[in-house]
Amino acid sequence: MLNQVLVSFGSPAATQRVIAGVQADGTCWCGGTQWQGRAAMRISVSSWATTEEDVERSLGAMLRIAGGREAR
Repeated sequence: MLNQVLVSFGSPAATQRVIAGVQADGTCWCGGTQWQGRAAMRISVSSWATTEEDVERSLGAMLRIAGGREAR
């Protein structure tokens, strides 16, 4: 099982925008990192208390924000 995943949203600016949006949204928290010289969002799941519903809700927020539909 992987507990850390890196995701890029194309350009460094788009990746940073999604990271900032996810952090502001508050559904979950993901940080930024660099991998092989590219900006990436680090997703880390390490709590035994994380449920499938938590994962689905977090993924939904990430996809919504990546699609430019941040919560207002």
